[in-house]
Amino acid sequence: MSSNSGIQIPSRLPLLLTHEGVLLPGSTMRISVETARNMHLVKNRLLKGTSLKSTIIGVIPNTRDPEHDTEDLPTLHSIGTAGLAVQVVGSNWPKPHYTLLITGLCRFRVAQLLKEGPFPVAEVEQLDKLEQYTSPEEMSEAAGPEGELGELSKRFYQAAVQLVGMLDMSVPVVAKLRRLLDSLPRETLPDVLASMIHTSNKEKLQVLDAVSLEERFKKTLPLLTRQIEGLKLLQKTRKLRPDDNKRASRSSGAEVFVRDWSNVLAVRKGGVLPGHQFSLDEEGEDEDGDDTAVLERKVKGANMPQPALRVCLKELKRLKKMPQSMPEYALTRNYLDLMVELPWSKSTTDCLDIHAARVLLDSDHYAMEKLKRRVLEYLAVRQLKSTLKGPILCFVGPPGVGKTSVGRSIARTLGREFHRIALGGVCDQSDIRGHRRTYVGSMPGRIINGLKTVGVNNPVFLLDEVDKLGKSLQGDPASALLEVLDPEQNHSFTDHYLNVAFDLSQVLFIATANSTATIPPALLDRMEVLQVQGYTQEEKVEIAHRHLIPHQLEQHGLTPQQLQIPQDTTQDIISKYTREAGVRSLERKIGAICRAVAVKVAEGHTVTKSEAAPAESTPQGAEHGEGKRGRRGEEPDGVSADMAAPPDMPIVIDHIALKDILGPHVFEMEVSERLTLPGVAVGLAWTPLGGEIMFVEASRMEGEGQLTLTGQLGDVMKESAHLAMSWLRSNAKTYQLTNMVGGSDPLEGTDIHLHFPAGAVTKDGPSAGVTMVTVLASLFSGRLVRSDVAMTGEITLRGLVLPVGGIKDKVLAAHRAGVKRVIIPKRNEKDLEEIPANVRVELDFVTASNLDEVLNAAFDGGFPGMSNPLTLPHIVSKL
Repeated sequence: MSSNSGIQIPSRLPLLLTHEGVLLPGSTMRISVETARNMHLVKNRLLKGTSLKSTIIGVIPNTRDPEHDTEDLPTLHSIGTAGLAVQVVGSNWPKPHYTLLITGLCRFRVAQLLKEGPFPVAEVEQLDKLEQYTSPEEMSEAAGPEGELGELSKRFYQAAVQLVGMLDMSVPVVAKLRRLLDSLPRETLPDVLASMIHTSNKEKLQVLDAVSLEERFKKTLPLLTRQIEGLKLLQKTRKLRPDDNKRASRSSGAEVFVRDWSNVLAVRKGGVLPGHQFSLDEEGEDEDGDDTAVLERKVKGANMPQPALRVCLKELKRLKKMPQSMPEYALTRNYLDLMVELPWSKSTTDCLDIHAARVLLDSDHYAMEKLKRRVLEYLAVRQLKSTLKGPILCFVGPPGVGKTSVGRSIARTLGREFHRIALGGVCDQSDIRGHRRTYVGSMPGRIINGLKTVGVNNPVFLLDEVDKLGKSLQGDPASALLEVLDPEQNHSFTDHYLNVAFDLSQVLFIATANSTATIPPALLDRMEVLQVQGYTQEEKVEIAHRHLIPHQLEQHGLTPQQLQIPQDTTQDIISKYTREAGVRSLERKIGAICRAVAVKVAEGHTVTKSEAAPAESTPQGAEHGEGKRGRRGEEPDGVSADMAAPPDMPIVIDHIALKDILGPHVFEMEVSERLTLPGVAVGLAWTPLGGEIMFVEASRMEGEGQLTLTGQLGDVMKESAHLAMSWLRSNAKTYQLTNMVGGSDPLEGTDIHLHFPAGAVTKDGPSAGVTMVTVLASLFSGRLVRSDVAMTGEITLRGLVLPVGGIKDKVLAAHRAGVKRVIIPKRNEKDLEEIPANVRVELDFVTASNLDEVLNAAFDGGFPGMSNPLTLPHIVSKL
């Protein structure tokens, strides 16, 4: 040994008692501090100390069971390890505690316990000297060529070299470990290797108690030999598998050993890494090693394009050299798993039988001929050209008309997988393009994730509610969709997470929206827009009896033998309880009927003759309360209270039962009732929910010629009102319009109030112009507008009527409200071809190119048919 005086540890050391293992000199270990004694030691010694001396503490292994630990100080082990506290980390979750990173310096023996509280302090005797170690050659010379210590040291060194030699030298950490063995003093090898290999706490405690170096070599050498034999057995087992020969030198147990040694190297260089204990778990580690080979075979068998394959092989090569403890290992592994699972070349075969497709579409949906025709056109072209790119369709229409269900039926027709992506409220472009892998918690976008879910590269993707995309600081998802929905770009769509191109050209994209007004023009330009209009009353009746009623019966556990809803009852539900473009409310009302009948069926209720009779057999006067059912104990005349229907007779819902179940009528035919005074007319409006009728009212009073507008009107409607007022004032003499005092200027000494009821609903648009002119003309002339007329159209200052949009929805709304005559602009005559034939037959359409024609059609006998305004009683008698 060198004659230099050694470095001494303090003679008095605070003691840290630990249950978590045995700290050996030269090793590093993390220790959790939770007990009151140890917490006081950290707070009063380590956190308040300012010198290097204050960070040296004594670590004593506590052999007492921690579950039976008490406040009394246990019997101390006689030998411990002086350690340097390298790091102190505190936390309050789940309870206050500290975590210490301690590097062992040397052994000491407890000479005398000086105090027990608040933490133990003892007088210690240093056993290992902290001085310059001798080199391997000097140690051999000191021990003599035949000395037992020299022989033990040589054998131990050879075993350590053999253990390292069994590892893959191409790994940089293994090469560093091999060089370290040549330069590390051999006196330190037993303690360092005993802390690295798989040993129990009892075996480590025996090494700690081996004060003499010779005894230490004797205790540690069998442990090292056992570890070598374990690696040999693992390698021998893998050599029995031909596919794993190349990986035999890179066994999982060896990789764990390398990781542990890398931590020791980092600590010796001043780094702060947790200590690990090597555990040779053959099954778990072997499976992990096999996973890498299985993953490599999957990558090569995924039939991905060459650019993607090159990226995967590069990442796989990095993964093999990466310790599993690194956070990037899991990120890389997840990335490779996703790349393998993506359907780069997997696709389904389209069903191109046009006749079968037509039958399937007709069975799934009633009406919607335009959408069905477009699907059949696509199938026909696919028969002629197999490499046709998937179309990008956009179904625009009110809610409840079947846009989403049509997309699902298209997938069934083509024999493709279906995936729905809800875009309502999405305001982050990463939902479309994914996150870059540099971010924590990164993941692919919804497009790539949907492809992974369906498992094929030619599914039907339904982009639901594309008109309700948001925009935020995280980007604009509508702009991110430009690449997805562009046929010229989506063959090389690049997700930020994948960072390689994926071909979306075979995907059939179908977007749905209630309105195109909120869709950015650039995005709308990339899609083929197909308008999905609302249903007529006849179409709703057919849909109810073909689809809605059977579906609701099945959902409520009923059969047609238990419940029947006649068509007359369905028409009553449509006209008096729902007023919508779609059929969602209709389905809810049918569901309410099924629930009411289910209660009666479950209770074994006996139905009366009135309940079991069809609607047409209801006695006269029933609607006035005669023939009430037994709900209140009242029975029709001639029907006894205990009369029961035969067991196989279904419950037929007539108009009496309908009113009992659904309550009073929600909608009444109020058009004729509202048009009983001059200054009222019916307009037609379009909303994202479909067409609606809109009443416009006007009144006048003495004033200063002001025009008041109410009803939550937008700027366009306010301008239309001023246009209507200006046109009538300029043509007052022609149409014999006067003010309240008989003057020729309608506004002289008169204030006009124009109101649009349903004041809580915001209204805007130019199509109410003709209605405002008609209302004001009726007010000034004192004549009633026809009660069966509704109108729409934009006006100019010269009295021209300009075309407007949404004609079909508006006409259907007028038909639902019982209107008989509809006035539309002349240039909208072409839109009448979209109106169903049965609706066109029941309505009288008047096409107007100027306001003269509008007024002549809106009033009985034309306008100004009579030279003098008629009084109200005379108008009523004429009507």
